[in-house]
Amino acid sequence: MPREFHEHYDAELPTLIERRRGLLEDAAGTPGGARSWLAFDADGVPVAIATSGPGRDADRPDFELHHIYTLNRTHGSGLGQRLITTAIGEKPAYLWILEGNPRAERFYARNGFIPDGTTMLCGPTWHLRPMFRMHRQ
Repeated sequence: MPREFHEHYDAELPTLIERRRGLLEDAAGTPGGARSWLAFDADGVPVAIATSGPGRDADRPDFELHHIYTLNRTHGSGLGQRLITTAIGEKPAYLWILEGNPRAERFYARNGFIPDGTTMLCGPTWHLRPMFRMHRQ
């Protein structure tokens, strides 16, 4: 992503964390809603998040892995695998992935996801980057 994207989110991070905290608290009381999991390092610093829940795409009403984000320093540690196992287990699901992210695409392929041919552009916040959908039966 361009530098402006990171500058924007770095500046907004405290607000985003508080908003996410509120959403997590609200979701805990909503049966069947999306759920998020946070991972922390040994010092208690957040290093990853995963969110999953009911599908939001009209043509794929099954379960959706909304996102997994991990800090670069956790890559290769097995954290992403633990998060995907926690967030969706072995159930059928789908997800959206930015084009040009071969590491993530390999990760999801190892977990049984394949592209289903559906593509679209992200919104302006993500600089209208192309993304595609992957699913697992």
